[in-house]
Amino acid sequence: MPGGHNGSDGERELQERYGTQDRAERFYDDQVLDRLNPAMIDFIGRMDMAFIATADKRGECDASFRAGPAGFLHVIDDRTIAYPEYRGNGVMASLGNILENPHVGILLVDFVRDLIGLHINGSARMVSDPALRASVPDLPVNHKGRIAEHWVVVDVEEAYIHCRKHIPHLVPAAREQREWGTDNVRAKGGDYFGAKAEKSELADTVISGP
Repeated sequence: MPGGHNGSDGERELQERYGTQDRAERFYDDQVLDRLNPAMIDFIGRMDMAFIATADKRGECDASFRAGPAGFLHVIDDRTIAYPEYRGNGVMASLGNILENPHVGILLVDFVRDLIGLHINGSARMVSDPALRASVPDLPVNHKGRIAEHWVVVDVEEAYIHCRKHIPHLVPAAREQREWGTDNVRAKGGDYFGAKAEKSELADTVISGP
């Protein structure tokens, strides 16, 4: 619900158009906080995955996925959280957006136990691992030898529930051995969707001509 506790202009316009102002107002009043309460902090500490939404200065959006051991998304205090950014494909789409536009939306979903979600919206900034560790002594240790290249520190502006109505109940699979921090193409998924092959085929067609 970007736009603050009173909702964005778009939210308000649609609420008026469809007559949902009273329901929306109850939700704002009952569920939307400007900080993390103890139940939310406990929930974050149990989560091992998060969905991250960012946008660049033109509003072009990107949604990404982050995962790690439970608690990898670290609560610094009731108004500040942080998550690590490790070596990836080098594109840095989320970080690039944050550099242009600090607004970030995080969605945490418990698919296993309570079937509930938590939205966290706020303003993000990049902080180096040494700098953050110097000021946050209880920051999680580096996982399996991987060193975070950066941390994304988020100042919480909104935190609110995502209802369980359509959250599927999933059963965790047996843990498998993963290659953390690898550059092995196969281990990273290879050309699963065939994009590279499609581009190669197109390039060959252009070179060979009709």
